Amino acid sequence: MLFSSLVFLWIFLPVVLVLYRFLPGRGKNALLLAASLFFYAWGEPVYILLMLGSITLNYLGGLALAPLSGRRRALVLAAVVATNLLLLGYYKYYGFAADTLAGLFGRQVLPMRDIALPLGISFYTFQSMSYVIDLYRRRIEPQKSWFLLALYISFFPQLVAGPIVRYTDVEAQLRRRTVTTEGFAFGVKRFLYGLSKKVILANCFAAKADEVFALAPDQVGTALAWLGALYYGLQIYYDFSGYSDMAIGLGAMFGFTFPENFDYPYLSASIGEFWRRWHMTLSSWFKEYLYIPLGGNRKGQLRTLFNVCVVFLATGLWHGANWQFVAWGAWYALLQVLERTVLKKPLEKAPRPLARAYTLLCVLFGWVIFRAPGLRAGLLWLKAMVIPAAGFAAWPVSRFIDGRTLVLLAVGLLLCGPAQALWPRFKAALYDRKPAGRAQTALLLALGFACLVLLVSGTYNPFIYFRF
Repeated sequence: MLFSSLVFLWIFLPVVLVLYRFLPGRGKNALLLAASLFFYAWGEPVYILLMLGSITLNYLGGLALAPLSGRRRALVLAAVVATNLLLLGYYKYYGFAADTLAGLFGRQVLPMRDIALPLGISFYTFQSMSYVIDLYRRRIEPQKSWFLLALYISFFPQLVAGPIVRYTDVEAQLRRRTVTTEGFAFGVKRFLYGLSKKVILANCFAAKADEVFALAPDQVGTALAWLGALYYGLQIYYDFSGYSDMAIGLGAMFGFTFPENFDYPYLSASIGEFWRRWHMTLSSWFKEYLYIPLGGNRKGQLRTLFNVCVVFLATGLWHGANWQFVAWGAWYALLQVLERTVLKKPLEKAPRPLARAYTLLCVLFGWVIFRAPGLRAGLLWLKAMVIPAAGFAAWPVSRFIDGRTLVLLAVGLLLCGPAQALWPRFKAALYDRKPAGRAQTALLLALGFACLVLLVSGTYNPFIYFRF
């Protein structure tokens, strides 16, 4: 089920909100767990058993860890984490491993299997592992209620595409929380802004990006190649940040406070800063549970650079099981190594507008690798962007842009950071918890109505990060 579907907006969410309002204390959690399982089963009825098995694995693992110490404690943690990774690896990476081994040995080493990727498995696996690792580190107490741990892992607002919520973020809220009028209004506001990002902006850019990237990359001119990269850069930002806004808003409607996931990443003045602003909960997860355990920056520069490369290669693989995503991760690993060595001083001395231009250029190149229909196609696309080319005469830029798209392109470019940087009060109005004034209320009603019109007349367009 999609947040941007009419079934969710007209039936599922209103029913859950009404029932939640009138149920007593424990009944509220029972409702949210049942609603979350129903939400997941709507799209993945078969794999709900896999998710429940993952929840039970980490619940029992947590209980087993609690009384242990020393070597036995470490062995139990290793077994639970390894089992989580094996489940994720089988469903997400088995086909990739089979193809890679077949290419290396010239024969099929692993039998081919048609394995569908369970919805949200990367997200709920990472949340589950953060729970047992934090328990091992004695940062939290074990959750003795299977139902509360199940609610934490399966809660529908953030189940399939994040933010990646750590158990420490919501431990107290699972047992006791209060839904205030102000908090509920804030949740509605964030949800509507997120819905607008997805339906009005991201879906438009998605349609255009799909048109452009469907073309043969060796016949695309330089101007069109840049336009396609721009379309996709805006699509993925408004798609994923819109989903995160909706998830945070939905959480607030039920009394939960989720961590922010975006902080205007396209305003970044370095790649390091970009990753502190883009998908912040994933970056934080890798820092806390991979980079620091590897040694972080405590063992000299060479080891630090190695650790950075491992983290970004893992980030690439987390996003997809093919060499295209490995190359995308390697691109950011290379940029991070350069920024920590030869580019460190030039970036520190460069005017901020110039540093932002450099960062945005690198990010757009990365999005081309990420989006192109294959690694070779991505490299050809980058070649068209760098080396001037006229392209196929039948594919002029004017064919892929019209008046409506041009207006939305201008709005999208303005609202992805520049407007908020120029007018801090505008940024505050979007994200603060103060009651919306008349003007903002009118804007929200207009955006909500526009979204409903577009959803009724539009076509199915899932969130990009549902694939991960």
